[in-house]
Amino acid sequence: MLGSDAATAAERPPHADPAPKKQSTATVIRAAVVGTVVEYYDFGIYGYMATMVATLFFVSENDTAALLGTFAAFAVAFFLRVPGGIVFGHIGDRYGRKTALSWTILLMVVATAAMGLMPTYATLGVWATVLLVLARCLQGFAAGGELGGANAFVSESAPARWRATQTSMVNSGTYLGSLVASLVALGITSTFSEEQILEWAWRIPFLLSVVIGVIGVWIRNHLEDTPQFEEMAEKGETKKLPVVELLKTSGGSVLKIIMLGALIVGGYYVASVYAATYLQTEGGQTSSAAFLSTSLALVLGVITLPISGYMADKYGRKPVLFAGSLAAAVLGVPMFMLMAGGTLWQAVLGQSVLFICVSVVNGASFVVYVEMLKASVRYSGIALGNNVTNMCLGGTAPFIATWLIDVTGNSLAPAGYFVFTALLTLVAVFLIEETKGIELPTD
Repeated sequence: MLGSDAATAAERPPHADPAPKKQSTATVIRAAVVGTVVEYYDFGIYGYMATMVATLFFVSENDTAALLGTFAAFAVAFFLRVPGGIVFGHIGDRYGRKTALSWTILLMVVATAAMGLMPTYATLGVWATVLLVLARCLQGFAAGGELGGANAFVSESAPARWRATQTSMVNSGTYLGSLVASLVALGITSTFSEEQILEWAWRIPFLLSVVIGVIGVWIRNHLEDTPQFEEMAEKGETKKLPVVELLKTSGGSVLKIIMLGALIVGGYYVASVYAATYLQTEGGQTSSAAFLSTSLALVLGVITLPISGYMADKYGRKPVLFAGSLAAAVLGVPMFMLMAGGTLWQAVLGQSVLFICVSVVNGASFVVYVEMLKASVRYSGIALGNNVTNMCLGGTAPFIATWLIDVTGNSLAPAGYFVFTALLTLVAVFLIEETKGIELPTD
């Protein structure tokens, strides 16, 4: 499907996007996906271990209060994603996509490994909680520069006819990272007793970050930068302050990115990270069953992403985005009713349908972000827009969902939040232009 470099060159019209000069498409995609897997394993494992973290670091006589404290720390990291996106966007637009992406993965591994080595509340008291939150903030700062850069990297190296397909593969790394985190959490809860987990086994998922992180760092350090960035750098067209240039020339595009990303951010964290907790607290599932359901939903999401990207290349970006966001808005409440039904098959079906809706939109979104922005501010633009959405709708999603149930007493309240994010994305679809087949903007 991706074709050989020779075939791609033969099909390319005179002024189309430049082909990769020094590295194959497979090399580019592998480096982007592996790094993104590491980033989102590290970022997601905290959420999947939320109930254990609440017991160890947020001691309270009220279990809901402890869980809210854990999700509050989960949300704090998302506020650091915006400055992280600005800093790494600056590095990526001024000094190269490769440089920025190498640093994001290194910082993420350091932060996650630190979590696995920390003393708990029982040993250090409130300072243990403080250290955990600081490490979580470093995770957020690093994650702020990852996804925008990885998508820019792949898109700038992809042939126009397969740009959405190849870009969607980057986002599969976010799901694969979450899937690995979910499977590790499932393995821990299935293998060890609750006493063993609380005593020492909870550290294993965090320390595993070092192993997979070393692989990711090595792969990214052996990359060449994208042809479009290298050409821009050779011509001296990089900007001193990319984010300032971005806000001057492309502020409207950033606002569209923020709205368009509502479902793939807020909906994603509701359907994956929060759902793993929801199935235990409201659906009557064991922790192992909840993680199994989440893992199956993530597998279906990984499969859906490239299909969505392919459809966006074949039929256009807007029809795919419209179908996915409309389906999410219509099916949100019924699927939460299934998840609260109490049986495993209901949990799996409800969570999987929600996740497929999110994946359909996700598979076609980031290529639109890339195609709306010129090269000199592309990394900064995607990072800023995506991270503002993450800050407002993503990190707060588990907290808000838990709070909504506590305040309303209605176990279906989180469905309203999911539907809200879908409607925001649906509105944005009508505001963007179709970008299928265009050349990537330069300056």
